Amino acid sequence: MAHEASARLELEDIQSGIIRARPSPYAAAYLMFRIDDGKAGRELMRRAGSVAASAADPRSPVGDAWATVALTFQGLRALGVRQDSLDSFAPEFQQGMAARASELRDTGESSPENWEKPLGTSNVHVVLAALAADVQRLHEVLDRARQSYEKLPGIELVWRQDCYALPNEKEPFGFKDGISHPAIEGSGMPGSNPHEQPFKAGEFVLGYRDETGGFPPMPQPGVLGRNGTYAVVRKLHQRVAAFRQYLRSNSSNPQEEELLAAKMMGRWRSGAPLALSPERDDPSLGTDSTRNNDFLYGDDPLGLRTPTGSHIRRANPRDADVAGAVRLHRMIRRGTAYGPPLLEGVLEDDGADRGIMFVFLGSHLKRQFEFVQSEWVNDSAFIGGSGEKDPVSGANDGTGEFTIPRRPVRRRVKGLSRFVITRGGEYCFVPGLRALRWLADLDT
Repeated sequence: MAHEASARLELEDIQSGIIRARPSPYAAAYLMFRIDDGKAGRELMRRAGSVAASAADPRSPVGDAWATVALTFQGLRALGVRQDSLDSFAPEFQQGMAARASELRDTGESSPENWEKPLGTSNVHVVLAALAADVQRLHEVLDRARQSYEKLPGIELVWRQDCYALPNEKEPFGFKDGISHPAIEGSGMPGSNPHEQPFKAGEFVLGYRDETGGFPPMPQPGVLGRNGTYAVVRKLHQRVAAFRQYLRSNSSNPQEEELLAAKMMGRWRSGAPLALSPERDDPSLGTDSTRNNDFLYGDDPLGLRTPTGSHIRRANPRDADVAGAVRLHRMIRRGTAYGPPLLEGVLEDDGADRGIMFVFLGSHLKRQFEFVQSEWVNDSAFIGGSGEKDPVSGANDGTGEFTIPRRPVRRRVKGLSRFVITRGGEYCFVPGLRALRWLADLDT
């Protein structure tokens, strides 16, 4: 088989954003484009190679800043990709995120009719994610990218979201973010949990064996699919004031508020996991990247330390005995915060838009991202079937409940509402660098 001919992970052809973790702190921007002229779109793909970084090179073409280029299904069509090739992509990708709303529990306020336009429409074709260690270097990579599209008639910038990370690396709810990263065989990048074996490359990069021992379906021709991956880009608005109000109304003092927040998340706000520090926060543990993800759940089957329904345990059950093979649903997750932080202690919504630009990367949209979103985040069948949803990011409607196991009597808090609202998103394909050149050379 052609797959067998090259088992080595071809880092030089893989976009850096797939493999390499973001810097910390960081500044970022997400730009989305519409292609009105196929020829201009193909020229944009040619120029994209000057800003997209290779995973083999720790430095990008513009230094300590990285850009990742991705396309939607409609974008591939706008470039002139043949129909038989388009048909070879994953069905979920072909349908697009808006069409998958019911599977993702994007209902009510999170439903596509309420999304920011043009997210979820046929007018988003190219997504450029730019990331740098600081704002100045981000501007440099964006200036270079701007030269790629600004003077191209037929290319329209239709949406932009600027993001940032505070030096403490906390997201809008106040929790340290970006802690858990899987290791990928052949990448040279270590994972953050020493108990977690590296994953087969095919879980995250197309053209290689995955955890099942086979090869994930790869778009054709091979030059287009190989060394690419699928990406999910979602703008998630966070109701920080509502989250704080809920903690306050279900606690009798500030210490109880912090404990309830930790139980809901599975970590203290510092990043210290309940699995290692169940009684009180340990900021030194939270900031220690060699220790803050060094744990499993097998010795806590009842969730007395880390509740089985907490956010991080749902998103990655690790070695817990749950329905579904955990390693088949592991994700690479990137989260970049946007909007101004809500001032500490404020309980009233100030009307500002704040949240996270969530990015998933992986070879299997359905069994990785969609499975986790529908079966683990928004259902509880895999942990006994209580009907509860993720207390932090689940699609709760004001009647949600969350159980905190404890002895002698468990605690159950009620009245959970939706703290995270989907404002829009796209299913994308991140091509390899050779594939970008192939797209640039398409002759229609």
